[in-house]
Amino acid sequence: MIDYLQGKLVFKDPTYVIIDVNGIGYHVKISLQTYTEIKDEEQIKLLTFLHIKEDAHTLFGFKQANEKRLFLMLLSINGVGPSTGLMILSSLSSSEIEQAILAGDVATIQHVKGIGAKTAQRIILELKDKVGKGGVDANTVSFGFLKSDNKIREEALQALITLGFPKAAAEKNITTVLKKTTGEISLEDLIKASLKTS
Repeated sequence: MIDYLQGKLVFKDPTYVIIDVNGIGYHVKISLQTYTEIKDEEQIKLLTFLHIKEDAHTLFGFKQANEKRLFLMLLSINGVGPSTGLMILSSLSSSEIEQAILAGDVATIQHVKGIGAKTAQRIILELKDKVGKGGVDANTVSFGFLKSDNKIREEALQALITLGFPKAAAEKNITTVLKKTTGEISLEDLIKASLKTS
């Protein structure tokens, strides 16, 4: 229904953006992959998918066509909804997901919050041929600037809560990651590492 949005980037968060298109502000949910690629663009174009439920119309946005394609493939799996699809794309890069599917690596996919063994097996079984044929591009992700400890901690906490983590668990995961980290860590790295901490 809405294939893409092009307009002014009004607000950016690790889990969503607000895009002004001719005076209308669109709230678009995004993955960490897209957040990383947006950087600080003033004008932005995101490919979109509109998910319609009885009680909500939710827009999901993607910077790259291959990420949107992978998201739609994940949605075709029984038991994977849009929120879970976004969680997978925030925990792993497109190339990591593709490699895990092609290698039959259940453990990597199962490591994503909310994905059990059966769902991970189903993803691999049903998408192995599709991923192999289409070829999801491997994008080298470059992480943005580093922020002060308190601010980065707060933003990471907010992102994890938005992604469905209970506040206490999110705080614990962030603390665990920061204890293991030497030197500074970017917001994207902190969120990704916290998503993988169980």
